[in-house]
Amino acid sequence: MNELFLLLILLQIKHFICDYPLQNAYMLQKANSNNWFYPLAAHSAVHALGTFLVFVSFSFTHALYFAVADLILHFIVDRIKASPNLGNRWKMDNPKFWWALGLDQMAHHLINILFVYLIISI
Repeated sequence: MNELFLLLILLQIKHFICDYPLQNAYMLQKANSNNWFYPLAAHSAVHALGTFLVFVSFSFTHALYFAVADLILHFIVDRIKASPNLGNRWKMDNPKFWWALGLDQMAHHLINILFVYLIISI
């Protein structure tokens, strides 16, 4: 049970570090309506690496699986949030902007909880 809480804490820390301090100006272009793919892929890859590092002490193979899953899922969730036709259509003064941001963060955290459930269940 202690491993479960440790993993949840490590994934929370990983998420903060990868989503804020390690997200540079290039990666923030993921909200750009034209050139969003590579900045978003780079941002998602940083998350994938962080996820790999969290899980590698359990199993190298499972860490790779979770890293690939995080790469794909983080990309999809952030694309929905950053798309000008979806979550990024509102400005910061609109409550829906904050709802979209909160939904994005909740989706990432629920994915992390799923990963912990899966690694503990193995």
